[in-house]
Amino acid sequence: MKKTLKIIGITLLAIVLVSVLAAGAYVIYVVAEYDRIPENQKLDIVGSAEGVTETGVEYTVVTYNIGFGAYTPDFSFFMDSGVMSDGTVVTGKYGKAIDEEHVLNAVSGAAEFLKSQDADFVLVQEVDTDGDRSYNVNELDMLTETLGESYEHTFAVNFHSAFLMYPLNDFHGKNTAGIATFSRYGITDSVRRSYPVDDGFAKFFDLDRCFAVNRISVANGKELVLINSHMSAYDEGGTIREQQLNMLNEVIAAEYAAGNYVIAGGDFNHELADSLGTFPSEQQTPEWAYPLTNEMVADGFRVVATKEGTGTCRAAEIPYEKGVNYLTVLDGFIVSDNVKTVSIENLDTDFEFSDHNPVKFTFVLQ
Repeated sequence: MKKTLKIIGITLLAIVLVSVLAAGAYVIYVVAEYDRIPENQKLDIVGSAEGVTETGVEYTVVTYNIGFGAYTPDFSFFMDSGVMSDGTVVTGKYGKAIDEEHVLNAVSGAAEFLKSQDADFVLVQEVDTDGDRSYNVNELDMLTETLGESYEHTFAVNFHSAFLMYPLNDFHGKNTAGIATFSRYGITDSVRRSYPVDDGFAKFFDLDRCFAVNRISVANGKELVLINSHMSAYDEGGTIREQQLNMLNEVIAAEYAAGNYVIAGGDFNHELADSLGTFPSEQQTPEWAYPLTNEMVADGFRVVATKEGTGTCRAAEIPYEKGVNYLTVLDGFIVSDNVKTVSIENLDTDFEFSDHNPVKFTFVLQ
């Protein structure tokens, strides 16, 4: 009996030691794999769009976070949590898309929708090029092929993770993703700017946040500076997002002072349009919904967003059901005063292809 207990004890101890060593090795691997992309990285301009923009002419730009092709209506994300109206706490389920077919259908649907808008400029966030979470579908290729040769594009990587072994029931995996900017007018220069990110252990699991600064010539000798931005989401207290906004404000203020036209669009992960409580829901207002108002942006700039029609982002801790998920407006634009607003519209896809709806901005350079 004593011999049997000794064997059991040794076996259990060995299992514990192996588990500890494996966990330690995994942590070393994740830390060793971490590498922030350098600041001011020049981006390749792919395609052959020509021409310059002009003052007094209407142009359109659409921004759309396509959620790496995972956020179909039946999807919930494991990092998201919320509270139902009755106080029930709910947490998302999946670490990656449900299957490859879901990804292909979602990205092709989003791409076709963008094509139907016939916009002059398109800003897209959460575009996977090689991700376990999206079954290694190259979503940038899908977008480029669907939108067609009339656009040229740039691509800035903002997620290049080690193999992430969480959640334990559905590994997020190893992923490369970024933000894509499409233009029907020649982009003369494009630079990736690195946002501040959390410098704690969380940095090993978050995105390498950035924004892309794309320059397009204007006939009067100035430039349209078109910025594609995706700010931090999982930022308790909003400290990192405040630092990111401060950096963005510095950049856009310098461009405006140089006489340029500036449009910064994308997913700001801030509430942009005083929309909290606007849309029917069976969930409580989320704690992460921090506002971004005109008073918070650089002098000479304003927030262009709307709560008319529908929200631009659904709560993703539960599958989507109209009137149940909490909706907010996280997507829109920050625009300089020399850019006139003609219209701003949240395009209602009923969240068929993503947890976001696209936003379309029609403007005139003055």
